[in-house]
Amino acid sequence: MIWYPYQQMKTMKAPYEIIDAEDVYLYTENQKLIDSVSSWWSVIHGYKHPALTEAIKSQADRFSHVMLGGLTHEPVRKLAEKLQEWLPGDLDYCFFSDSGSVAVEVALKMALQYYVNRGDWKRTKVLSLTHAYHGDTFKAMEVGDDEDYHFILEAYGEKKDVIHIPTRIDALEEAFARCHEELNCFIVEPLLQGAGGMRMYDISFLRRARELCDQYGVLLVFDEVATGFGRTGNRFVADLVLPDILVLGKALTGGYIGHAATIANRKVYEGFYGDDPEKALMHGPTFMGNALACSVALKSIELFQEGDYLSRIRRIEEITKREMAGLEHEQIREVRVMGGCVCVEVKDGAALQGYQQFAYERGVFSRPFLNYLYAMVPYVIGEEELVQVLGVMKEWFVRG
Repeated sequence: MIWYPYQQMKTMKAPYEIIDAEDVYLYTENQKLIDSVSSWWSVIHGYKHPALTEAIKSQADRFSHVMLGGLTHEPVRKLAEKLQEWLPGDLDYCFFSDSGSVAVEVALKMALQYYVNRGDWKRTKVLSLTHAYHGDTFKAMEVGDDEDYHFILEAYGEKKDVIHIPTRIDALEEAFARCHEELNCFIVEPLLQGAGGMRMYDISFLRRARELCDQYGVLLVFDEVATGFGRTGNRFVADLVLPDILVLGKALTGGYIGHAATIANRKVYEGFYGDDPEKALMHGPTFMGNALACSVALKSIELFQEGDYLSRIRRIEEITKREMAGLEHEQIREVRVMGGCVCVEVKDGAALQGYQQFAYERGVFSRPFLNYLYAMVPYVIGEEELVQVLGVMKEWFVRG
């Protein structure tokens, strides 16, 4: 049987069975649903996009996968070249993997080994944010800060190598003043913290983080698995503040197939480059650089560029702010909007019980969690469909 994610299997509600999907719609046997969460924020071009489907079919006619150990191929080379050309600064060195969580693991391993390779064994600590979420593998859980997901780590006792701070500049400065000699990196979900509650903060915090990382010789890591490819209204937050290591996933392939990238700047890459085999990065996911994934990622980036997606996202943000303006209810703590994300935070998660079925009956698939009712729609959504999604969210609070 299937073991479903984030569910107590004994008490879980039966999931909706999808028999088809196209554009922004999911289809069950008896309902047509706008996917308001883009299959965990990844399906930015919608479903069954002909260009993406053809990219996978065309590559499959040649070969679907070969390992990168001792072999290489054109799709992975082209994707690395495209990312090198497209990303800001000298984020030129792409290490591929098969999921965002694994890509975060690679970034944290890079940051630690960067200093070990220099003979600096003291820098074993990572600075991270409160309410951070970076994935469900073990080091990613450790740098996360969400007991609802990662309570299992309590079995190991107190975290010794991770320091968590809120998104306040005074807390940031204090942490660097106190711990900079022990830090190898500061990892953040830039501007928008996803599974930790769709929390949004100001760019000034990241600018100060960049200054402090430079001052104290600490690597800055941006986990843009969720925020990359326009979700914050920026192409990448890395376009505004340049990290040393950038992590991409989710929308990298338009949500068609699992793939991720950990992309380092020249300084980090050169920390591994040389004649000593012990300074090599000893990591190698089986499906890194998968040919199908690279082919569809290239086409997804092309669609993003040629479709003027940043203008589409600005329009999504404008409509969302217009439609959600003035929404108030005794259970609502805050309504937040940034780029292609909207979140209604409630005071008690019980206020959202039953919402998923309520939305289903009104033609919207939604998946609220904890105290957060949110939408991260595909960028190809039309105004009428977007207004429908937002209207259902509002109706939940204003119904009689």
